[in-house]
Amino acid sequence: MRKTNISVEIELDENHVPETMSWNAPDGGVNNEATKAMLLSVWDDKAKEALRIDLWTKEMTQDDMKRFFHQIFISMASSYQRATDEEDVAQKIAEFAEEFAYASKIKG
Repeated sequence: MRKTNISVEIELDENHVPETMSWNAPDGGVNNEATKAMLLSVWDDKAKEALRIDLWTKEMTQDDMKRFFHQIFISMASSYQRATDEEDVAQKIAEFAEEFAYASKIKG
């Protein structure tokens, strides 16, 4: 069995707020790539619930955060479709993503 690693390095200020973040995914060709935000979700099978880590740096603007969430919603629709083959529900997620884009004013 082969193992791989994905890692995130976070530099914190004196108040434990992220100053800088970078990530590595050597198998994907990513090496010390800077990022301003990350949302990581993992499934806790025992508790049957999602656990998450949401981090962003001080430089992450609200406009970029809105775009980030919009793109996450779009990718969630695609992932849901692939995982469940429920095209109708995936379409509802995609529709919500578009509604979000207009409500958050990233689309006019």
